[in-house]
Amino acid sequence: MKQQTYVIGHRNPDTDSVASALAYAEFKRLAGEDNVTAAMAGSLNPQTKWVLERLGVTPPLYLADVHPKVRDVVVRTPVTVAATDPLMKALQLFHHNGIRILPVVDTAGAPVGVIPLIKIADRFLRTGPDSLRVVSASLDSLAACLEGNFLAGQASLQVEQLRLVVGAMNETSFATRLTGFPAESLVVITGDRPSIHRAAIAHGVRLLVVTGGLSAEPEVVELAKEKGVAVLSTPLDTAAALSLARLATLAGELADPHFESVGVGEPLGRLRQKLKSSGEAAVLALEDDGALAGVATKSTLFAPIPYSLILVDHNELVQAVPGAEELEILEVIDHHKLGNPPTSYPIKFVTAPVGSTCTLVATLYRDRGLTPDATTASLLLAGVLSDTVILKSPTTSERDRATVEWLAGLAGLDWQKFGAEIFAASGALSGYGGPLQIVRSDFKHFSQGDLTFGVGQVEVFGFDEFHAMKADLRQALASVRAGDKLEMAGLMVTDIATECTLFLVDGGAEYSKHMGYPRVEPQLYEMQGVMSRKKQLVPHLIKVLGAL
Repeated sequence: MKQQTYVIGHRNPDTDSVASALAYAEFKRLAGEDNVTAAMAGSLNPQTKWVLERLGVTPPLYLADVHPKVRDVVVRTPVTVAATDPLMKALQLFHHNGIRILPVVDTAGAPVGVIPLIKIADRFLRTGPDSLRVVSASLDSLAACLEGNFLAGQASLQVEQLRLVVGAMNETSFATRLTGFPAESLVVITGDRPSIHRAAIAHGVRLLVVTGGLSAEPEVVELAKEKGVAVLSTPLDTAAALSLARLATLAGELADPHFESVGVGEPLGRLRQKLKSSGEAAVLALEDDGALAGVATKSTLFAPIPYSLILVDHNELVQAVPGAEELEILEVIDHHKLGNPPTSYPIKFVTAPVGSTCTLVATLYRDRGLTPDATTASLLLAGVLSDTVILKSPTTSERDRATVEWLAGLAGLDWQKFGAEIFAASGALSGYGGPLQIVRSDFKHFSQGDLTFGVGQVEVFGFDEFHAMKADLRQALASVRAGDKLEMAGLMVTDIATECTLFLVDGGAEYSKHMGYPRVEPQLYEMQGVMSRKKQLVPHLIKVLGAL
């Protein structure tokens, strides 16, 4: 199966991360890789939603997490035996498939137990007359194992406790031997010996097996019918018939009903834990309806995960989709500071001090000699304009400006008007759905030493709406800080028109006197000229925290 690759941005996707994921997935397809899909790790914010609707673009696939699941590694072609099948079939399955454990399933395909190979070996290596002669089987399973046909009586599916007796002695000795056991439990196996046939029928045994493909005399068959004794003819000789009759026990009778199981939708870590702690050689993987999906062993844990990631607009796992640390990361395209985890082999890592990841993706198109279509060019343009605040952010580079001119030409758009439309459509805080959504919409975690803090950012036109919602936003910040276990949580509310940011903070009161910006009220700072979280505010906060 060809591995699927997801191009995905950070947990709180903004326009740059979503546009770069969509555009880079398209780049890969144009380059001949058809197994690449754009994805997002969170809900769209109002601005990004507007951009996609404006351009008629379907949002990326939403992935809440990418933790590998049991279904990703289990082989869905399990070897099973029906509970009503004889053990002979179970042994054949063990022999032909090289397995050590065999699930026993019911008519719906759900497991009712398991048969370890060692259990069958143990059963048939036992000594003693009872172990060798007693079999829990039905007449139907006996007939199947012996390849026989009934001369009298008929097959029955009822499981009975039967005792095997070989008629290899004279009639008198044989008749005496039969009296030691309940007649209704006896299965007599013999060749073409009419006297033994009559003695068995006279005793009222449960089944008479005539071996060698021979038949009983007609009057013997009629006598058996009168006495209610079943008569079976088998092409096997007596020795083979005795041996195979012991394999007529139904698989369900020998199955161990105590087994470990795991749902295919459960994390792979859960399977790993069960294999490690249970001491079992295998764990049964179950479909949502309880049917058997496959048999997982320790070797299953080494199966390759069928999907991998390309990270865009971030490189730190703390910002990545949950589960990213368990997957193969093929590439990273980002314009932020480096905080990426180590890799065990070289990967493609594209980074530069530019204002937008979309600028880097557009550069890759140009370097490869590929031209994005008008829609993709418009997406990339929106990403650059959003992240650079229409080229006003201090993060804006000459490459961003040149990229905007190139993309605007391909898209047929006036980039200044398009940028104004983007921010006008998303400048209302009420469009986010509530205070918590406002804080979470573009919230990122950062660290300095042992301290972890988080900063969100929204762009507005004027601060009137912010001041009206300020109290609720404080509560939302406090909730986020507590939930994420942060030293400090802040929200940048950036006015595009005046190029000013109001920074609302919860926690970190001991750092307030070192903030270096005017405090307009407790835990609220006015930051003239600050528009970039990445280049201006976060580096400043790291210095403040580091100094203390």
